[in-house]
Amino acid sequence: MDFAIPYTEEQEKFRKEVRSWLEENIPTDKKLPVDPEDVSDEWRNWWKDKHQELAHIGWLYPTHSAEFGGGGLSGDHETIIEEEFSRFGAPRGFSNNYVFGSLIVWGTEEQKQKFLKPLLTGEKLNWQRLTEPHSGADLANTKTRAVRDGDDWIVTGENVFISCYGDEDWYPGLALTDPDAPRHRNLGFFMIPNNVPGITIKTMELLPGSKQKNIIMDNVRVPGDHMIGGETQGWQVMSTLLEAEHGGRGRAAPADQPVDKLLEFTKEAVRFDGNLGSDPIVAQATSESYIESHIHSLFLQRTFWMYQNHMEMQGESNLANVYGRESTLRVAKRIRDIYAMHAFLDTKEPGSPHSGTQEINQRQRAGQNHAGGSTNIAKVILARRIGISRTQERAAPTASTASTTGS
Repeated sequence: MDFAIPYTEEQEKFRKEVRSWLEENIPTDKKLPVDPEDVSDEWRNWWKDKHQELAHIGWLYPTHSAEFGGGGLSGDHETIIEEEFSRFGAPRGFSNNYVFGSLIVWGTEEQKQKFLKPLLTGEKLNWQRLTEPHSGADLANTKTRAVRDGDDWIVTGENVFISCYGDEDWYPGLALTDPDAPRHRNLGFFMIPNNVPGITIKTMELLPGSKQKNIIMDNVRVPGDHMIGGETQGWQVMSTLLEAEHGGRGRAAPADQPVDKLLEFTKEAVRFDGNLGSDPIVAQATSESYIESHIHSLFLQRTFWMYQNHMEMQGESNLANVYGRESTLRVAKRIRDIYAMHAFLDTKEPGSPHSGTQEINQRQRAGQNHAGGSTNIAKVILARRIGISRTQERAAPTASTASTTGS
């Protein structure tokens, strides 16, 4: 059975346009390095400008509304753009796009112009701040405090394990606005500005790398129009963001470089009188990894299709989330078994396979599977969505389900 996706003549013409643009505009030294954290300020600033060029032609966030700086294109266009950028080795964007849905669903028209439009055009960047030191993934237990001062808010609190660079313009997230109100009705959602008095961003040296940040807010003055939704509506606004965080938008063209490299390694590495893949045990483990990777891709693409068609999801995105968390760990273990100590040779080792790609993957899988909440929390959410827990839960409104545009 052929699982290849057929493309129309018009779509293939668009692919050639994207591929030509990349070849003509992106020099070799501006491609993504093997280690995604091994980038300079000059490289990042060059790409910030280039992303604004992409936004101008509608390719930075292709399926979002052109009214606010998106491309107004179809999911097919996004799929082709994702495929070609991944193949070429070019970064798609530096903002975390999870907040886009919260701004579309809950923001006023003025806030969409102030925040959403410059994010979609690449002029501004953002990254959500979720985890606090004391509460882990229990976001409703937020201790960051926001106190009204005239038209402004004074925010004090701390977040950890924030996967940003520290040069973003806003850090959206929760703050306690009414300590006497019930849980889930006591929070506000704020676009916390960067580079203002009282905000400090520190680097955290962790196993996956040094991209994680500690954001400290000490009496940070936040303008009133930086609150999205009502004074105690923050949990509802955050729930829309979390739908995206937990995979609610899917992926147009999922890529799995570790598995691609695994296939390459088993074909090329020599063992005794044949290649490594001639070993039946290695062949079995490699095949299992490829199958799991392909299943995960299908789950992600199904979610993307449903999102683009404005379909309400009950558990499809959460299934992809849980399956991906567990399958990537299983694959990482098989890679360690097959590569042996070669899986731990980093980018600085001259003999490392694929210039250290698998060493980076091993570190990321050990840490990043806790991103967006632990796997146990992801399982609880899935159970609630499909009705096998004590409570039945519906998905929060998203940009897809709340309107027919802006996805």
